[in-house]
Order: sequence, then structure tokens, then C-alpha cells
Amino acid sequence: MFKLLRASLLMLLVMTVITGVLYPLAVTGVAHVAFPHQADGSLILRDGHVVGSRLIGQPFDDPRYFWGRPSATSPQPYNGAASAGSNLGPTNPALADAVRQRIAALHAADPGNTQPVPVDLVTASASGLDPEISPAAAQYQLARVARARHLDVARVRQLVAAHTQGRWLGLFGEPRVNVLALNLALDAPSH
Repeated sequence: MFKLLRASLLMLLVMTVITGVLYPLAVTGVAHVAFPHQADGSLILRDGHVVGSRLIGQPFDDPRYFWGRPSATSPQPYNGAASAGSNLGPTNPALADAVRQRIAALHAADPGNTQPVPVDLVTASASGLDPEISPAAAQYQLARVARARHLDVARVRQLVAAHTQGRWLGLFGEPRVNVLALNLALDAPSH
């Protein structure tokens, strides 16, 4: 019996070292060699300082910036340690109220905008961390951002077009705009 227990504990220790230490270190090492930018979190630098990640959204509510998809994480929006959706179903009154409030906030920020509000501006993603919006959501915000920055709408439209990513391999996913990258381009000295 003691021999069997000793062999079991030894196997537990060996497998713990292999799967809990060696394997994660090997995968991390390969990732840093093959994909160094992605393995470090796809961080975006501005003047040598980290300003965010291409993978995690940030809250923007200033009219001078494009606003991202709402986040359902807590205790603060876009909390990478608490990635989750709201789990509110489509018939839940709390979700309907949240959507109405978000639509009202968008209308208050740009009262003259009569376009239909894109769904991704009023509903959170499953992760609550989505850093991108649809091109339609960016187009919806064009006039507000241009007006707040005293820029020509055509110039802001060019920036949106320059920051719109197409489908991966032309087939997978949807066209999208990274909100942080677009807002950083708006803040660049040439604008």
C-alpha cells in the first residue's frame, strides 16, 4: 500500500512540474520568440509610454473621441480581470433599460444625428472588453467628433477609413475599427 501511495505522489509531483511549470514556460517562450508583440499584450505605445492595448477596450466619453462598445465588466468598465458579459437576456427589462439609456446618451451628445444607432454602440460584447466597433458605429459618430475637434468631416472620414480593418483573409470576421488606435490618430500632432 505504501509503495502505491509513494508512486502516486511521485507521479503527481512529476505531472505538476511538467504541466504546471515546464509546459507554460515553453509555450510562453515560443510565443515571445514567434509573436513578441502579441505575447506582450499587443500594447500600444505613445512617446515611450503604454497607453493601452489593441486587445482591450477603454472607456471614452469625451465628444472629441470615438466611443467604443459598452462594457459589462465590473467594478469598472473594460476590467480585464473580470471579463464577462452581463448575462442579461433579450427580454430582460434591465437590458432594455440599459440600451435605452445608451441611446439617450448618444442622442444627447449629438442631438442632430438622425441616423439609426448601430447595435454595437448600445450593447456589450460577451467579453465586455471589445476594443473595436463596426464601421457603421464609427460613421454614426463622425459628425460629432469632427464638430468637437473643429475638423472637416471628410478628414475624419479618411482617418476612419485608414483605421478600418477588413475581414481576415478576406473571409473571416467582420470589418472593424480599433477605437484606441483611431483616437490616438486623432490626437496625433498633424491633426
